[in-house]
Amino acid sequence: MAINVGDRLPKEPVLKEITSEGIANVDVDALTNGKTVVIFAVPGAFTPTCSLKHLPGFVEHAGALRSKGVDEIVCVSVNDAFVMNAWGKDQHAIGTVRMLADGNGDFTEALGLEADASGFGMGRRSKRYAMIVKNGTITELLVEPKGGLDVSSVESVLKHLG
Repeated sequence: MAINVGDRLPKEPVLKEITSEGIANVDVDALTNGKTVVIFAVPGAFTPTCSLKHLPGFVEHAGALRSKGVDEIVCVSVNDAFVMNAWGKDQHAIGTVRMLADGNGDFTEALGLEADASGFGMGRRSKRYAMIVKNGTITELLVEPKGGLDVSSVESVLKHLG
């Protein structure tokens, strides 16, 4: 069952990211506690729509998001931490957008937002979505109905921030 507006994000499982000390666990509860966080998910790092539009939009408009009270911008994908770090570097996102890995898809599954991309040879992935989270609670959930990039774009998120 998919998570909904008004629900708290699951405390488990943790996400992963590359830091100067290596791979680190990211506790979602600590990440969102006392903050306004925009989390957006993509089906895969280095894939066309994700690399040409979705992630670049959040990088480009990070200042506008922060001016509307967003403390942290997070990109999640069912990829490993090394891939997410390399993609973040490639997209000039490091330091602007936190690139978090959901390597086994456990976080995505806990949200109920998994997608079967096996027809494309990609296995289990995440649906494309964006959410606004305030103090651990989802206040907006913008899930793409099928393909494309519309409701989960940075422009859409900015409109939902008011």
